[in-house]
Parts: sequence; structure tokens; C-alpha cells
Amino acid sequence: MTAQARIWLNGQLVDPERATVSVFDHGMLVGDGIFETVKATNGVPFALTRHLRRLARSAAGLGLPEPDHDVLAQGTLEVLAAAPKWPLARIRITYTSGPGPLGSARGAEGPTVSIIVGPQDPFPPTADVTVVPWPRNERGALSGLKTTSYAENALALAYAKERGGGEAIFANTAGNLCEGTGSNIFVVLGGRLVTPPLSSGCLAGVTRALTLEWFGGEEEDLALDDLYRADEAFLTSTTRDVQPIRAVDGTVLPAAPGPVTAKAVEAFAARSAELMDP
Repeated sequence: MTAQARIWLNGQLVDPERATVSVFDHGMLVGDGIFETVKATNGVPFALTRHLRRLARSAAGLGLPEPDHDVLAQGTLEVLAAAPKWPLARIRITYTSGPGPLGSARGAEGPTVSIIVGPQDPFPPTADVTVVPWPRNERGALSGLKTTSYAENALALAYAKERGGGEAIFANTAGNLCEGTGSNIFVVLGGRLVTPPLSSGCLAGVTRALTLEWFGGEEEDLALDDLYRADEAFLTSTTRDVQPIRAVDGTVLPAAPGPVTAKAVEAFAARSAELMDP
């Protein structure tokens, strides 16, 4: 992190060396928190309103106090104004339950909130993905919430990278296709563009939703095997936008990008250039 990138912490803009959080914070002790990653292009955040709305939904799902939308929006703009105007940047908004006892019970001091920004390297033009052996629990308490309990994702991504993959893909406990560690997935089967429904346990991705709105596609349960036999497939996420999948577990798909994916990439790029807060 460059020293010029100041950090917003609990309402104040501070230098990185002064941005300290208690070792008793439950975001550190037990992963009791939520977060959002927001893309910024030349200092302007993309889809900030949608991300802050999802942060509020995650807070409600964890039983945390509702984040102040306006305060966090202003804090994000302050952080960006104090940072270099990187062509592409990643903003991280983290909201935890705050300091607490050495156990799972929450404390009474209130939430800890931070906003950090740093440069983001563009993703490769295509992705190789690896299916991991551990399922997402679509019936779990954290299903569909963007929490800081990310150890499962860290382990899965390390597993994928050890096998040459740039992203890890999960099935759910029903054996259906679910999501990546930080992405949603779309497949093309017989000319139909399909993505797993939210009931599969996948995160309600902002880029996923915009792709469905701007380009189209159907939501339905997909067997994990559908990924291997897809005509084409792609990932969506805040920092990668629409990224074609080249190979699954080393098996190269027929096209990357295929014709449907290429049109989705073009449509998303065009609309997101017109609307920075859709």
C-alpha cells in the first residue's frame, strides 16, 4: 500500500501507520464481519450504491447494526480523493461487530468500519478454473452473505493455484454448480446462457445482476458436470467484469471467448462506461 493512500477508519481519514484496529476486534478474533469490494476507474467508484445496499443486507443477515449508507458513501469518496488517480483501483469497505470478549459472544462497543483503496492490476483476458472438492453449504447461516469469514475461500484459491487455476469453483451440497471464491459463473449450453440461482448458495454478485439486466440470461440449477460440457463459460466479479473461462480442470472449452461471451463482454463494457452508479 502506498503511503499516499490514506485510510478511512471509524469516520476519520488517517495515514496508514495510524490506522490501527484493536486485537480484540471480532473481525480478527472470530471473523465476525462483512465487507464489500468496489471498483474505481480513474478515481470514480462503480456501482457504489448497489454495493452499499448489499453491505446492509449482509449486516442484517449477521444481526449487525445497519451501516450508515450516506456516511460510507462519503467516506469512500474521501478516500478516493486522497489517493492517486489509478486507472483501476480496488476499494475495500470492511464492517465488523467491533471489539469483544475472547469467544463468540459480541461486545457492546459497536462496529469497526474501515475503507481502504489500492491499485488493481487488470485480470488476464481468460481464466483457467479448478473445481475444488469442498462444497458450499447453501443451507448454512452465512449462505449468500459477504462475510469476512474467508478462510474457506483462501484455502480453495490456494488449491486451485497449485493446480494451475486462476479461480476456484465450488459445487454446493446438492452437487450443483455454485460459484467461485470471489466470482459468479455463467455457462452457455446449446446457445442458452445460464447462471446458478441465488438459492444455490452463491453470492448475489453486483456484476452478476448487471450482466443479467444488461445482457440477459437464465437462472436455473446446473449440475456440476454442465460446466465441463459447456460450449463456453465466463466469470463475473467487481474487479474482473466479464472474464471468459478458457479451461476447467485442464480441459479446454470449445471457445474463449465464444460468441455469447464476447457479446456479454461488449455489452457490459458499453453500459458500465455510460453508467458509473447503475
